[in-house]
Amino acid sequence: MSQAEQVEAAVRAFLDDAGLESELGGRPGELVVTLPGDKKLRTVCSLVVTELSLSVSAFVVRNPDENHEAVYRYLLRRNLRLPGLAYAIDKTGDVYVTGRVPLAGVDAAYLDQILGVVLDAADGAFNELLALGFLESMKKEWAWRVSRGESTRNLQAFAHLLEPSGGQPDGEATSGEGPDGEQPDDAETGGPVPTAGSTGRSGSAAS
Repeated sequence: MSQAEQVEAAVRAFLDDAGLESELGGRPGELVVTLPGDKKLRTVCSLVVTELSLSVSAFVVRNPDENHEAVYRYLLRRNLRLPGLAYAIDKTGDVYVTGRVPLAGVDAAYLDQILGVVLDAADGAFNELLALGFLESMKKEWAWRVSRGESTRNLQAFAHLLEPSGGQPDGEATSGEGPDGEQPDDAETGGPVPTAGSTGRSGSAAS
């Protein structure tokens, strides 16, 4: 058995032991794992084993509607505390977190650590990214819902920013899940409200 095959088997065993949902991806040596989250409903992460390395990639949020400089500054600051991973954008401006490690460095302890970093990078930063990059869209959605008497529960985490008396993003937004557990509209598929609870894109979409 080659080293790549051994690592792929080790990744499968780790995911099974951890009780994480996973499936084969669209590329050789790829496993796509779903990480349950708090601010996002779930984060989909791609793990690709090649002959030389293991690559990790997870979609974070689609291209911000506004305030790109502040969003990128926020991501670069967070890069300083993401061991083994870093934020990046693709040609469309969508934000990912990615990394690569030699096969010799892959074991259960590494996988446990790196998936924790992925979850922190995608889930832990999610609401702050929405407040920075999608505030005007959320304000319009809030006003539309209020005018029609529609529920605003999926935007409650941002109420302090969206109500007329709200201020500017303070980086302390909390979970966007509604009080009854209802998840908001999908943030990453181009829907009208880029709020928490989005499902992300398949990890196989990025390297």
